[in-house]
Amino acid sequence: MAIDIAVIDYGMGNLRSVSKAIEHVAPQSRVLVTSDPAVVAAAGRVVFPGQGAMPDCMREMEARGLRPVLLEAARSKPFLGICIGLQMLFERSEEGDTPGLGLLPGTVRRFPAARMIGAQGEKLKVPHMGWNEVEQVAHPLWEGIADRSRFYFVHSYYPEPADVSLVAGWSAYPFRFACAAARANLFAVQFHPEKSHAAGLQLLANFVRWQPSA
Repeated sequence: MAIDIAVIDYGMGNLRSVSKAIEHVAPQSRVLVTSDPAVVAAAGRVVFPGQGAMPDCMREMEARGLRPVLLEAARSKPFLGICIGLQMLFERSEEGDTPGLGLLPGTVRRFPAARMIGAQGEKLKVPHMGWNEVEQVAHPLWEGIADRSRFYFVHSYYPEPADVSLVAGWSAYPFRFACAAARANLFAVQFHPEKSHAAGLQLLANFVRWQPSA
């Protein structure tokens, strides 16, 4: 049976919540959590989630032989990265000085302790955890979502794209940082849409319907 949407399982992250959220917004779609490269290659759409440390995520992804099919999917079909699934698309992360997949130019940075000062002079915690507004950059996946809607974040690192035209969304903690990136058929977010109530479900629904033009 052909799979409409493959949720990639490389042993890192709460994949059940992601798959259940997609099934909720796309009840007619065949959704499968899988680590099988052949299934991923045959799927119509791919979701690449993840939680944890970047070195562990890259190692587990490589151990399952998923790199080639991931690279191909990110270049050829609707592809959604979530959390570490965004960070792994870039060239390198400061977390363990880890090479990423290199699909997007740029570096993943740790929130610097010296800049973690809030508006009232309070020290901000890392990881950044909780609800935060997202400033949208025009893209079909934001359709039906009010600008500056709040999404749920849990992270200590953030992407710093080398090309600002890749940025599809901004957030702030306490400084402005890129929280979404897009290019052609690829869209990826630092926050967790599956944990972000109505706005997150709308984004997932938009992804299921998305027909990239390039």
